[in-house]
Amino acid sequence: MVQDLPEILCRPCFRGANGALPLLVFNDSKVRKARIVGTSLQSGGKAEFLLLEELGIRDQGSGIRGCCSEDNRASELLRDISDRDPQSPFPIPHSPIPPQSPVPSPQSLITVLAGSGNNAADALVMLRVLIFSGHVRQEDCAVYFTKMPGGEKSPLSQAALSVQRLGVAVLPWDAAKAADTLGGADVIIDGIAGTGLDGPLRGAALEMAEAINSLHGQQGKFVVSIDVPSGCFDGWRPGMPIVTANATLAIEPQKLCIYTPAARPYAGDIIPVGGIFHPALIDKHVEAELVCWEKAAARIPPVAKNAYKYERGLVEIQAGSPGAAGAARLAALGAQAAGAGLVRLVVDPSLYPVIAPACSGVMAIPGGEAPEGGRFSPDAVLLGPGWGRGDDRRLMLEACLPLEARGIPLVLDADALYLAKDIVFHGNAILTPHPGEFAAYTGLSKEEILADPFPVLRRFASEKNAVILLKSHVLYAVSPDGRIGIIDGMNPALGMGGTGDVLAGFCASIAARWRAITARTARDGGIFDGYACACAAAALLVRAGERFERRFADPSELAAAAASIAGNAWLPEKKR
Repeated sequence: MVQDLPEILCRPCFRGANGALPLLVFNDSKVRKARIVGTSLQSGGKAEFLLLEELGIRDQGSGIRGCCSEDNRASELLRDISDRDPQSPFPIPHSPIPPQSPVPSPQSLITVLAGSGNNAADALVMLRVLIFSGHVRQEDCAVYFTKMPGGEKSPLSQAALSVQRLGVAVLPWDAAKAADTLGGADVIIDGIAGTGLDGPLRGAALEMAEAINSLHGQQGKFVVSIDVPSGCFDGWRPGMPIVTANATLAIEPQKLCIYTPAARPYAGDIIPVGGIFHPALIDKHVEAELVCWEKAAARIPPVAKNAYKYERGLVEIQAGSPGAAGAARLAALGAQAAGAGLVRLVVDPSLYPVIAPACSGVMAIPGGEAPEGGRFSPDAVLLGPGWGRGDDRRLMLEACLPLEARGIPLVLDADALYLAKDIVFHGNAILTPHPGEFAAYTGLSKEEILADPFPVLRRFASEKNAVILLKSHVLYAVSPDGRIGIIDGMNPALGMGGTGDVLAGFCASIAARWRAITARTARDGGIFDGYACACAAAALLVRAGERFERRFADPSELAAAAASIAGNAWLPEKKR
């Protein structure tokens, strides 16, 4: 008789080439050995399942019973990795940064290092899929456990039994005996430990992590971690053991601990794996959002077709000092690139003859005029790039504070942050420190901030009533109301002097347009969302930096690249 497939196999991504659902033919008590082949409607990839065992009507397609969240997690991970991507060693669909590694051939050697938790079960599910899909042969695979699973009907014991029945060697950990296997492995799947750790790795788990790391950097080795690199947890600090992975399959909701500046490099390429938990459950446990350019850009008001310079926002920048004139110019270029209608750059009189000839569309003036002088009334003010910390700068900062109190966004960067340590704002300020500047601002050590920036960012954003955009190889935007945005960078091409000045210009420009548009259209005068502006500025920088991942560049080139990206997002498309 014919029965419906389990729900996991009835999803649209598993429909056959003609759009029809595949069917299994049951005799009265069991399923005949069968192979189900379909084509993904999303990517065109091949989805394939090989059924080798009896499948009851209540079973889920992965062979692990769907009676708890762990089972669903493993089943959904199976669904995701079955949608094959030929550019990655593990076929995760829609990977934002596919790992640069060849697809394992049928001759590839794969070793799984497994602990006793859900990560280990997921690792075994991955191994099974790689075997079923023909990427590897079962005789070329091995699984080592920190402790062999018992006879209980847990997801892990069931997964271990299933790969063992396929002919995979399943063994207890023995460092000496495993050394040759690991040394010959092309791919190592790290399922040793998840975020449930209550302290550093120890015992067999520590030995496994050390064995993986001893092979790091060897040509042809690829290490993929499940959810987090083993050893990473909320209490992890530099110096504690942690696996160094080439890629991490981060199961939604992704864990904050892999995005701290200190831990992030160990995760390699982070590939989100969604669809495992119900969205309502994910929302309940999400502490932060991972912000991409598309998401961030959509929150910023676009430029109207009939807009003129005042509606795009007027930015005032007070920056530069002898020896740091370039910072002022880069900040102005950043403001222009992000769409400001007009940029006024106020510099010391001694710098004016140097700056003015290179300013092009920027209105450069020597210092001495008030921020609101003449016909120029700014929609946002930026202070600090290359500015200096003298008493005159403190007076200039204090002169701008009434503007922030009236709702005009104030962006503080570099030296202005040092001068503003004791100021509490009115919710209209964006602070843009790097870790060293933030350490000086908070009185904490740089190492403390890099190890776990989230608590201190929340605290100071709330206490100072300002959005803080922390700059590092990962960027973090935190608002006074507790919102946290993570903008994943990991691009060393951005690690050069002047990048922060361009970013500060982005912030001021986007904030100015927000102010210019909302103040003219909202009945209440517009509510400034510095968090949205900071996220958009950081995401714009990261997206522009992607064009220079394999080339060194001047920061001015970042601004030029960002101008095209921002224009495509915020300028109206002309219909032909």
